Amino acid sequence: MGRPDYDLILVGGGLASSLIAWRLAIDRPDLSVAVIERDGRLGGKHTWSFFDGDISTEDRAWLAPATPHRWPGGYEIYFPGLSRSMTTPYNSMTSERLHAAVAPLLGDRLISGEAVVVSPDGVTLADQSVVRARGVIDARGPAPTPHLDLGWQLFLGRTVRLTEPHGLTRPTIMDATVAQGDAYRFVYLLPFDERTVLIEDTYYVDGARLDRDVLRGRIDAYVRSRGWTVEAVLDEEEGILPIALDGDIDAFWAEEPSVARAGLAAALFHPTTGYSLLDAVATARLVAGATDLSSAGLRTLMEDHSKQVWADRAFYRLLDRMLFRAAEPKDRWSVMRRFYGLSEPLVRRFYAGRSTTLDKARILTGKPPVPIHRALRQLRESGVGRPA
Repeated sequence: MGRPDYDLILVGGGLASSLIAWRLAIDRPDLSVAVIERDGRLGGKHTWSFFDGDISTEDRAWLAPATPHRWPGGYEIYFPGLSRSMTTPYNSMTSERLHAAVAPLLGDRLISGEAVVVSPDGVTLADQSVVRARGVIDARGPAPTPHLDLGWQLFLGRTVRLTEPHGLTRPTIMDATVAQGDAYRFVYLLPFDERTVLIEDTYYVDGARLDRDVLRGRIDAYVRSRGWTVEAVLDEEEGILPIALDGDIDAFWAEEPSVARAGLAAALFHPTTGYSLLDAVATARLVAGATDLSSAGLRTLMEDHSKQVWADRAFYRLLDRMLFRAAEPKDRWSVMRRFYGLSEPLVRRFYAGRSTTLDKARILTGKPPVPIHRALRQLRESGVGRPA
């Protein structure tokens, strides 16, 4: 094969790859790292948000160039019969700023092209050119798998400029006072300035089909319900995030035995929120500190890490089974309302994936907002994928 072109190739230019490349540029600038992304742009079109406490102060400082929005005063939650103002500061990172921070560090090592064959030795692109490396990580996002039992969080968001000030001073993480239908649904609001706001219509549902026209119509209706008038639609983004209920993580990793994976492709996401930023930060630190960046070494590193994270997060999958299997779709909001009525430190640790034993007991204590016989059936994890 000859001498490799690079020390490491990251396949896919999403969040996980971008943060790995960024961290390696800081910690190990002697390494030659390439990112292969179909359209040559990092991050796609996304906004990633996180609370203070989700990641360390050091990591917040690292990500600051890509994080243009911060709300030190906290955020709001709205449910029927429950409104809360939480004090934990909130931050939002944008794909535009992520690309601006990382792309210059890569230069011509940000390679435009579609990967059609990914192997431990390198990547074959659609034009049949081959890029070789000592180590390869595949982070192109989740592929269909029979080995994980998943629900889905679907969303479509529009950033709009209004004709008049919207009056928001803090993000609204969940406005679940909207009509629910056959899924747990809420609206998410990020006020970027006094007239500019990101409005996302989000719902937890069993299938992964995103109906863009329906969601755009719901956003329009929500805008009218607030008495707002849109002057211009500035941007639009969408997402289909996995919510983990159950699964066989060993079989999941055995599907592709040769190449390391990262991000959603490695099942590295919060099981209940679907968010992957915290895991992407941890993965970037993990890879940057690895002594063996060969494909074999990276494969072992990422598989072991993914399996440990999966084992550690069994409690969150239990809650997801309660939400998706024990609750009727139209009543799922009541499960979430009960949770958001608990203490703010508990909620903060939950989002960070660091719930204590006492937190878990508190969440499960009392009469569940779902039929008890259905709840009891969900206590034990089957360890298999999606039921046929």
